[in-house]
Amino acid sequence: MDEAQVSAERWREQVRAQGSIEQDRKALARLIEYDHDPFETELYEHSSDPQMRLVDKAKRSYAGQYDRRLRRMRERAKRTEVDQ
Repeated sequence: MDEAQVSAERWREQVRAQGSIEQDRKALARLIEYDHDPFETELYEHSSDPQMRLVDKAKRSYAGQYDRRLRRMRERAKRTEVDQ
């Protein structure tokens, strides 16, 4: 693998490992109900921003689409090897 492929794989692993912004938003909402911390409230508002939610969704979607594309390419390569 070249450096670009390694970097892309590392990025996709990070996207998969982190929770979605929706999960974070729900957890922050529970914390705010419990203690009304101003910093947690600011984080909740940031995670509730429609633009941030859209970016997170697009990022997760792109990573998943790219993984599926790589999987299909590997499957095609295996079939080609078997046919030859």
